Amino acid sequence: MVTAGRGQGVGGGRAAGFALRALAVCIGVFFIALASAKIGWLTNGGPLLEQFQRALPAARPEVRWYLETIAIPGAPLFARLVPLAELAAGIAFVIGFWPRFAAGFALFMVLNIHFATSAWWSWAFLREGYGLPVIGALLALAIAGARLPWTLRS
Repeated sequence: MVTAGRGQGVGGGRAAGFALRALAVCIGVFFIALASAKIGWLTNGGPLLEQFQRALPAARPEVRWYLETIAIPGAPLFARLVPLAELAAGIAFVIGFWPRFAAGFALFMVLNIHFATSAWWSWAFLREGYGLPVIGALLALAIAGARLPWTLRS
């Protein structure tokens, strides 16, 4: 069931609802674009494995443990799951299907890759668009993304 004009959530008023809905569509297109760049991962997990291996030498101890015990052994599986999950999250944002759940799930994925590549501890994380702006958008949608205008399901 599509709903229109219900944006009475956090911040009150329709303008906040429409603004969050626009944010959801934009972040959805972003995730669809991310997924489309990783289509090759569905048949070849090498690029993700190489990304993890490049991060390993300079990794902090907790990141090194994560890479060696979870990320690198799981890279073949993760390489197949990541593009599918990004595509599913992107579509969910665009059509407005459970935006809070999609935001929480996407936030988990984003935090995971930033941790695995040690991006948290670099200046690039603070100044590049894939870091704090994406995390901020996903947090906003996870917190206040319920009952947005033109959603299929809140």
